[in-house]
Amino acid sequence: MPLCETHRSARLERKQIRRTKIQLTWKEAFFVSPGPTSVKKAGLLALKGLCMGSADVIPGVSGGTIALITGIYEDLIRALKSIDATMVKKTLNFDLKGALAGVHIRFLLSLFVGIGIAIISLARLMNFLLNHYPVFTWSLFFGLIAASILVVSRQVATWGPRTGISLVVGTVVAAFIVNLIPVSTPEALWFILLCGIIAICAMILPGISGAFILLILGKYEFITATLKNPFLPQNLMIIIVFCLGCLIGLLSFSRLLNFLLTNFRQLTMAFLTGLMVGSVPKIWPWKEILETKIFRGKSHIIWGANIMPETISAEVLLALVLAVIGFIVVLIIERLARVTESD
Repeated sequence: MPLCETHRSARLERKQIRRTKIQLTWKEAFFVSPGPTSVKKAGLLALKGLCMGSADVIPGVSGGTIALITGIYEDLIRALKSIDATMVKKTLNFDLKGALAGVHIRFLLSLFVGIGIAIISLARLMNFLLNHYPVFTWSLFFGLIAASILVVSRQVATWGPRTGISLVVGTVVAAFIVNLIPVSTPEALWFILLCGIIAICAMILPGISGAFILLILGKYEFITATLKNPFLPQNLMIIIVFCLGCLIGLLSFSRLLNFLLTNFRQLTMAFLTGLMVGSVPKIWPWKEILETKIFRGKSHIIWGANIMPETISAEVLLALVLAVIGFIVVLIIERLARVTESD
């Protein structure tokens, strides 16, 4: 069955549930909405979430990019959109089974399990690699993003003046954002809420890193520091407020993206491709550091110029090999995503 027909039938089924007071069991409520239909597919979706989470913890790399190249981006936007006013109303009326039936719970659960595992387990590893092997790490990610641009651009059926303009606009927007300089900002709860809203919106967009947005807002180290001791009262309050901001941003922005993908899909995909193109200079492995700034005891590069390596050394060759590996990995992931979709 084509993907659009699957979503259409699922939507009609959910509408039928809203109109009639069907007494569902918990199992029926869980399985009524779209999502993986087997343990194998749930595990594969969790693996994609693992890749997304790994990307999200790195300033400069976006989990939205991973969602695009693995073929789950539009499904993710639809799943987030399923958390709507109807679900809230049913929850407040204690119709918990009805609320559960209207949400893409199986999809979201499998995906966020993978994202959560990645954030908890890989954050320290990624931080270690970026601090001790920056050229090698950024080379790998450069290859990943370069291949991702190729993969995502294929989703634009026909390139023309309108999609070309959309591509250019996306490129300019991303280039402007990634060249912003981090600033000193307040630590008040209202600003933490705002940071959550902005960062999660960026995290959904390919090419723009939520972690990098936090760095620009001067709150990357502040937020990550609270996660080291999450049960301290002051830290717990910060985490709750930040997560609330993420929830607000996630639910509101997903609706905008769903509207754009439904009504202006070609222009939107061209714009998303542009966002990735504009972010490429940020992850170029070789840089001349022009200015650094200390944020909460750690030095961060806030201004640097991309340069070419001076000599072809063993380090440069290894970096190039890693970039090629990253490029090939994305093409393999795309091929596997196509195979699993056809299954």
